[in-house]
Amino acid sequence: MALPNTFSGSGLDRAGARRRDAAWVQERLHHRSSRTLAVTRDGILVTGRADAPELVRLPLELVPGGAGTTVLLGVEQDGGALFAVDVDHIHAHRPLTPGARALGLREAGGLLSQELGGLAAYASALLGWHRSHPHCARCGAVTDVAEGGHLRRCPVCHAEHHPRTDPVVIMLVLDGDRVLLGRQRSWPQGRYSALAGFVETAESLEEAVAREVLEEAGVAVRDARYVSSQPWPFPSSLMLGFTAEYAGGEPVARDGELEDVRWFTRDEVTAAAALGASSSWDATPDSTGLLLPPPLAIARRLVDGWLAG
Repeated sequence: MALPNTFSGSGLDRAGARRRDAAWVQERLHHRSSRTLAVTRDGILVTGRADAPELVRLPLELVPGGAGTTVLLGVEQDGGALFAVDVDHIHAHRPLTPGARALGLREAGGLLSQELGGLAAYASALLGWHRSHPHCARCGAVTDVAEGGHLRRCPVCHAEHHPRTDPVVIMLVLDGDRVLLGRQRSWPQGRYSALAGFVETAESLEEAVAREVLEEAGVAVRDARYVSSQPWPFPSSLMLGFTAEYAGGEPVARDGELEDVRWFTRDEVTAAAALGASSSWDATPDSTGLLLPPPLAIARRLVDGWLAG
């Protein structure tokens, strides 16, 4: 079985049934074995060396007043409950623990272990949803937090709102020993990646793959095949990785999303992969002018899988 993608694999029991028990959640909030992660808009709080950060895990009683929403993430292997709390409004004025700093999720994904990277993504995405969805989408009233933070319930019209996840297809278009890649204008010079786009209403994943490639690059594809998925908490997407076979058309950037789109040979991609093992989002392209996405991105996993296959 392939290794899980970055931001997945937390191994946490999410306690889906227990979090519906308000009395149990309250008891866990005050239990001495419970711990909480601390999250700001800039990332998750860590301590330790820059190249070996550790997530800040605090007893809940040490979180000062003025903190934002607290959510239940689940139950750890030792039986203790793990929460996450929004400390955006207090951390800048009063560090919660000596040496604590906010680590951005992209950097965290390259430095933390698989399990801790998954926890960081989970906590940040869930609290980010609470920050951006405080009101009822039906009537506009301020909603109440329920089910340990996995639901917001409207006290006026009684609508229930669940955390949002936006599906995105990301696909590697293949034609024998060449692969189609595109680049956005905002990316570092030389960076190219797999094509991607949001799934639209009443659209299958396979239809989304074909539509996005045609809209962005003017190329028709067939035989879309699912490979793997990756949580992408920027802010709340799920990347659904595919390969697709080239079926016709000449690539050209069409809809304004891409600055350029073109074919690269297996030799070109192999050379770029050998020189671009860094986890950094900023790097210098090799002599071919090609800079691949960093290893934490599912786009890179798709490329590496193609090279290995």
